[in-house]
Amino acid sequence: MEKIYIVAGGPERLLPDLQEANNEEITWVGVDRGVIYLAERHLPMAEAIGDFDSITAMEREELQSRHRGLKIFPSDKDKTDTELAVDWAISRKPGLIRIYGATGGRLDHFFANIYLLMKQFESSIPMELEDSCNFIKLLPPGQHVIKEDDTYPYISFVPVASNVEGLTLEGFKYPLENRHIPFGSTLCISNELIHHTGTVSFAGGILMMIRSRDETK
Repeated sequence: MEKIYIVAGGPERLLPDLQEANNEEITWVGVDRGVIYLAERHLPMAEAIGDFDSITAMEREELQSRHRGLKIFPSDKDKTDTELAVDWAISRKPGLIRIYGATGGRLDHFFANIYLLMKQFESSIPMELEDSCNFIKLLPPGQHVIKEDDTYPYISFVPVASNVEGLTLEGFKYPLENRHIPFGSTLCISNELIHHTGTVSFAGGILMMIRSRDETK
């Protein structure tokens, strides 16, 4: 099934190796300066979306000559460029949507991009956000199996928008059993698996899982 990877225009230094992520199942979408990032890596774009206010006139002219399907939106609009790209991706009904280039730089855009992941609950399409040091996804109530991943050894859980009820962590260095986690709590920051897999279960709320590694590694 098709997977859609969106590359937004966040700081380039925070991008992971996009070439490594590429395969025949991937449909690439460039957003604003993310179009430049994809072009420089010779990755094919199905769509190029944005107001392109973060690139020079010369870069924009070159992009238009290379990519006839460039979708240019006005700067004054009701949705961010990244949300426009996510909505386009949802319309394709893929098996997965992953967003790169959505962290670092302006905090307002970063928080907006985190909350774009909420669209997975309306669309029933899994969504993820990844940069060079972090992997983020939102978990609905229920039980989730978390597999060991040496790339991201640290695992944090953060309530999103509301409290999380009945959180149980098994197979982790710091286990929990049926705990109420209030919105804004830092209790579940920086945990680690102690087995090859662990389980996360909770009865209510939405949990953001952040898998991380140290930037120096």
